[in-house]
Amino acid sequence: MANEDDVFDVIVIGAGQVGETATARAARGGLTTAVIERRLAGGECEYFACVPSKAMLWPMELAAAVSRMPGLALRGPIDAPAVLARRDDIVEHRDDTVEVSKIKNYPAAFVRGHGRLAGPLRTEVSAPDGSVRTLRARHAVIIATGSDPYVPDLPGLRQARPWTNREATSVEQVPKRLAVIGGGPVASEMSQALHSLGAGETTMLVASERLLPRSEPFAGELVAQSFQSAGIDLRLGRFVTRVERPVPAGPVTVHTDDGSQLEADEILVGTGRDPVVRGIGLETIGLEAEGPIEVDASMRAIAVPDGWLYAIGDVNGRNQLTHMGKYQARICGDVVAARARGLPDDRPGLHDIADDRGAPQAIFTDPQVLSVGRSESQARADGFPVRAVDYDIAAVMGAQLQADGYTGRAKAVIDEDRRVLLGVTIVGPAAVDHLHAATIAVTAEVPIDRLWHAVPAFPTVSEFWLGLMQTYGL
Repeated sequence: MANEDDVFDVIVIGAGQVGETATARAARGGLTTAVIERRLAGGECEYFACVPSKAMLWPMELAAAVSRMPGLALRGPIDAPAVLARRDDIVEHRDDTVEVSKIKNYPAAFVRGHGRLAGPLRTEVSAPDGSVRTLRARHAVIIATGSDPYVPDLPGLRQARPWTNREATSVEQVPKRLAVIGGGPVASEMSQALHSLGAGETTMLVASERLLPRSEPFAGELVAQSFQSAGIDLRLGRFVTRVERPVPAGPVTVHTDDGSQLEADEILVGTGRDPVVRGIGLETIGLEAEGPIEVDASMRAIAVPDGWLYAIGDVNGRNQLTHMGKYQARICGDVVAARARGLPDDRPGLHDIADDRGAPQAIFTDPQVLSVGRSESQARADGFPVRAVDYDIAAVMGAQLQADGYTGRAKAVIDEDRRVLLGVTIVGPAAVDHLHAATIAVTAEVPIDRLWHAVPAFPTVSEFWLGLMQTYGL
């Protein structure tokens, strides 16, 4: 029989941004909550992904903005040690004391160790000191274990000790020669960040025929042009066949399908992520640990009887974006609290609709790539009656004031039957703050005839919205 101290209304496995958010919402709903974390409270995003990468990218963006403005000039290259020192300050030198205190103040119990299911409504925690503690939940267990970087099974790659986002965002000494496998957001962001901080010979090996293959084609084209202008060696349609690193601290040799080879000081892999489902005890409740945990719109695991198990964030496979995981966590925490108290769980806000209508995504390259909803090809594949319109953002006065040679483009994908936006893509320097307007329009399904009356201020870059509407014919 568990001690009373080991019984909680809710147990959350994983104290990253997503698990922490669910913990806060459950506690807000009046439930006693324990959250288990084996690494750092705050998670991957806080220490090894979203936050440190943007701390490394922002100086690059500022330097690029200065270079596009007559009358301003940089005094020498970016000071890489200063940028990395500021990054370390921002991530609290990877000390989670502040995050743990925040969790305890919700209030919630923080339990350090590896958490795994041990049967229905039960978890076991293996602490760093080797002790094992059993916790029991009255109402729900929430899985928020996130994802790990995916490393392809290429000959010699794992033996070469490749970098993933963890090593790239915690680098102390920037390599002079960097080889990058991948052409998605992580590979693109970190290639440009490290190149700007001193990796003068940066080579990207991209299996796809275009950069950022899940974005609208013009987005990858504009980013590729920027990379090539900056001196990044971008090799599209190139497959890595094997990797060699005979000396642990020595150079890496990368062989590609065209018979060529490349020598680098480090190799970075940015080819996606795998949900963390192994080692968390799914087999103790009859589930296979082979892929994401399928959930319904309330984040409840579909395959588990009695409805006590929930899964949020990367581990459920719906969306591998931190802000969407936190959105799911808010839904989940509120749903669990409502069900525990016998309240209706069908009210607005307790079911996920944003994943279906399209999640916002920001890729912090220069130019930035912002998108929400469906691309044109996705919308057509989903059977919508589609019309798409493009607009050159450089045509608006706000863009001309912001930079000489401003390069950017916007695209709207419209459902012709309902006359609502299905998706928007915006590409331009420092354009990220335009994304939320697009997110509101797409998620709320604002009719474009109403959107026409949302007047952008002059002279701002946001006048591209007017350009899109006029191009459509309003």
